[in-house]
Amino acid sequence: MASASRTVKTLLVLPSDTNSYGTIFGRQVLALIDEVAAIAAMRHCKQLVVTASIDSVDFLNTARLGDILTVEAFVTWTGNASMEVYAEVVPENRTGEKNLTTTSFVTMVAIDKEGKPVAVPSVIPETDKEKRLHQSAVQRRQLRVERRKRQEGLH
Repeated sequence: MASASRTVKTLLVLPSDTNSYGTIFGRQVLALIDEVAAIAAMRHCKQLVVTASIDSVDFLNTARLGDILTVEAFVTWTGNASMEVYAEVVPENRTGEKNLTTTSFVTMVAIDKEGKPVAVPSVIPETDKEKRLHQSAVQRRQLRVERRKRQEGLH
């Protein structure tokens, strides 16, 4: 079940997380997405995981100093050893207003103690959102494969 992988982390945006404009550093958001996505993948497969790719990171809005930041992720699709994880970041300001700031798809690979890929169980989408993301995952995977082939051709 996709819900079994759902992971949520909530934190306060502190001065050390922000740039000179008082908005959160993109690198901080990426690190949070990577961490929460890894936990979601580990919950799904009950194995250690490594990040294979972070793609389609869209910064739609920003989080500011003092905002309460929520990062949520869940497994949307699985391959043999890989898992696509959807993550979104939502800040809440002092008035309680929430705006989606960032969405991303992260590919995680399950590994054994020797670092070799291991099989993962299939994911079963439950909600309408999970079903939509699951259905469109094959197309996103194909785009990742094509992008990887183009990158290999450059070297």
